[in-house]
Amino acid sequence: MTTFDISCAQAELQGKNPRIILKAALAAFGNIAISFSGAEDVVLIDMALKIRKDVQVFSLDTGRLHPETYQFIEQVRQHYGIAIDLLSPDRALLDSFVKEKGLFSFYQDGHQQCCGIRKVEPLRRKLASLDAWITGQRKDQSLDTRGGIPEVQLDDVFSDPGRTLVKFNPLLNWNSAQVWDYIEAYQVPYNSLHSHGYISIGCEPCTRPVLPNQHERVGRWWWEDAAKKECGLHVGHANSES
Repeated sequence: MTTFDISCAQAELQGKNPRIILKAALAAFGNIAISFSGAEDVVLIDMALKIRKDVQVFSLDTGRLHPETYQFIEQVRQHYGIAIDLLSPDRALLDSFVKEKGLFSFYQDGHQQCCGIRKVEPLRRKLASLDAWITGQRKDQSLDTRGGIPEVQLDDVFSDPGRTLVKFNPLLNWNSAQVWDYIEAYQVPYNSLHSHGYISIGCEPCTRPVLPNQHERVGRWWWEDAAKKECGLHVGHANSES
């Protein structure tokens, strides 16, 4: 990988169209992947494949996803004819955790430990093999935790000593309506749970439908404080930028 000037890239990409950010990311890095879980990420996959056909895609299989989400992953794989790398939790860590605390400890002591084992640790393993990754996070998903992040940044949470990892957030300045306008216009696959009141979709025990006009993150970890609604995949960056 050639030297990548993050400051220069951010100055050039700030406020730019998602396609421009994606094109820059895919041109700068060969060893780059899209993190896929929801509607935003499939929009990125759809855009990226029109730029480069060999884009890597991965998804976190926590073992607690809705059946509809597993069907959605398979639908995306078949629709685009791509391989999707499904990342599973470390079995020894998960077995020890479940043996000690059971399957629903997060309702009592918070979701961070469970997410750390089921999401953060598998993601860390994957990112250790990459030079850069692409996410579908948007500012309006949570102004408290995502309001200050840039379009491109040094991933200071998942970078290892002596190795730089770059993170791109092409949809940062889009809102939910723009995402769904794209999905409708280009007939992009989406999770069928969206048709049943679900907006932000995570693991089955930690996700529920929201009422009309409620913010999308209300349906995630609803028993916890609103300012804590991150699983650990992005919160380190959000806190450092806020």
